[in-house]
Amino acid sequence: MNIDNTRHLQLDRESRGTRYYRNAVERHWDPFDIDLEADKAALVDHLQTVDEAESHFDGMRMGVARFGAGEQAVTEDLAPLATALDDIDDQMFVTTQIYEEAKHTDHFDRYWREVIHHAEDELGFERSSPTDDKWFNDAYDELFERNEDAMNRLLDDPSPETFAKAYCHYHLVIEGILAQTGYYGMQQSYSESDHPELPHLPGLYEGFTLIRQDEGRHVGFGMAKLKELVEEGVDPQLLDDTVNEILPYVNKIAANPEDEYVEDVGPSPTELQAFATDKHVERMEQIKDAAEDIPDLESLTELQGVGDD
Repeated sequence: MNIDNTRHLQLDRESRGTRYYRNAVERHWDPFDIDLEADKAALVDHLQTVDEAESHFDGMRMGVARFGAGEQAVTEDLAPLATALDDIDDQMFVTTQIYEEAKHTDHFDRYWREVIHHAEDELGFERSSPTDDKWFNDAYDELFERNEDAMNRLLDDPSPETFAKAYCHYHLVIEGILAQTGYYGMQQSYSESDHPELPHLPGLYEGFTLIRQDEGRHVGFGMAKLKELVEEGVDPQLLDDTVNEILPYVNKIAANPEDEYVEDVGPSPTELQAFATDKHVERMEQIKDAAEDIPDLESLTELQGVGDD
């Protein structure tokens, strides 16, 4: 047993790990509580009014497929971190993160089954699969393979530098930059008023809002750990080099104008790339500046547009 007998009580209630763990417990939500009936009707109504409806539908299906696959991948890849950490407070938080990534996977699987398949059936399209290779480009595959490798290295080499690279891949880039850019693009696209050329999908919008609530904890934990590692002697250049090496994959996933399913609707590739760049710069400044605090959970998931205050 790995009991820390230097502690009078088991947990440090003031630690970030335990505070974030409690926040996760208190803000629990169930994907099956989200009402998807309005989405089903709105999506069918919209697709009945556009030319080349099935091709038009592909952009939305690609977004949902990529989010679903990404959530599944990070659910699978986080276990080595829980094993490599030696602090019970941090380990307890990571158990909630694994659970939440699984819950997000559940949400997108349900959305495909109940909304996307419903629209396909109503319009006479062949039922599609969110696991079809056509939704994913090479950059997507490469980024998540790199993330898996970075996390697995913790099992053999739990050094500060290996932890820093793992947090950079998982919490900083995939969750703090790529996912945030994806939330921005999808919520802008399917909100009530931002892009009237697209359907308003309130269930999808609500799901992203609740997922962002969870991801604020995830990103905040990783950023705090990176800040601690820098303060303890990890070279900040390692963070820059790691992020700069993988950031081009983010741009090719989130906003590749050559992607087969990108249409001239919703936020433009240029806008999404600018959003991703802004998030990158903001996150790195907060981690490396000793005078900066890690933002609160709500601030970490704000989706204000590029150039907004």
